[in-house]
Amino acid sequence: MNAVAPVLEVTWEKLPDDYVLDDEPVDNIAQPALAAALNDSLVEAGRLPETALTTTNYGICVTVNGQLVIKAPDWCYVPAIRASQAAVFRSYTPHLEGDAPLIVMEFLSHTPGGEYSRHPRYPYGKMFFYERILQVPHYFIYRLADSRLEAYRLDDLGDYQPRKPNADGRYWIEEMGLFLGVWHGVRDNFSLGWLRWWDRDGRLLLWGSEAAAQERREKERQQQRAEQAEQQIEQERLHAEQERLRAEQAEQQIEHERQRAEQAEQQIEQERREKEQERLEKERQRQRAEQAEQQIEQERQRAEQARRVTISQLLAAGLSAEQVATALGLTVAEVKLAGS
Repeated sequence: MNAVAPVLEVTWEKLPDDYVLDDEPVDNIAQPALAAALNDSLVEAGRLPETALTTTNYGICVTVNGQLVIKAPDWCYVPAIRASQAAVFRSYTPHLEGDAPLIVMEFLSHTPGGEYSRHPRYPYGKMFFYERILQVPHYFIYRLADSRLEAYRLDDLGDYQPRKPNADGRYWIEEMGLFLGVWHGVRDNFSLGWLRWWDRDGRLLLWGSEAAAQERREKERQQQRAEQAEQQIEQERLHAEQERLRAEQAEQQIEHERQRAEQAEQQIEQERREKEQERLEKERQRQRAEQAEQQIEQERQRAEQARRVTISQLLAAGLSAEQVATALGLTVAEVKLAGS
């Protein structure tokens, strides 16, 4: 025999100001950190609009069949609220003060708190409340003990259907354009599986501390690149200075070689002039010697002519060749030759 579904008359009424909310402690200290980490990366990536509302152990109020029902999910995301922040300081009533929640999460530790309960009577099981009353499109249950994330999606009939993760173990949330999954690491001195967001291209949305560290590393890399560039510029300047000095030295060497070449040319010219002067002197000496020889020859010819004249005169005077030869110290043959 099928159970008859209860009739639910749901109204959206504001929590009375004098209503005393339960102040139950969280199951463990990791739960607030998990919720804060989810918010952190959304804020850092600019994915949390000013009108959005994220809550942690915060009362979501609905009136069902005249009874006020309040559930405080471990994390809840409301795309947009219309009320002021002051109006929703203590609690939030969907539809009255803004949109219905898009995502609800419950974090399980060692003590289950009815997260899977579909109890249809007051005060209603959590899954029943989120599925049938609030009709939250995305319901996640995260088990801290083994870092297991379960996802449920509201189908067209208003029933939660379990979802399978993608190959990376993540769940796509179309309305946010983000994946939700588990990332193992350390934050706030907690080493555990954190719930993290990834964008459509699989890039992890960073926490503020990670973004700051990344920015710091980038600044350090830029500083290193700037220092390396400065060192490179300095090295190039030193290299240019060395090249300039080498060029100056080369010019000085060329100038020195040019001066030595000029000196060598001057020396050669000096030696050429000296040789030319020596040649000219030798030529002058040769000419003087030739002139002296010519003069001697002329003197010899004059002496010969005078001797001939004397011989002729003596022979004409009646002296014999022998007498003339004796007188002049010549041979008779020389006297006869001169007198012929």
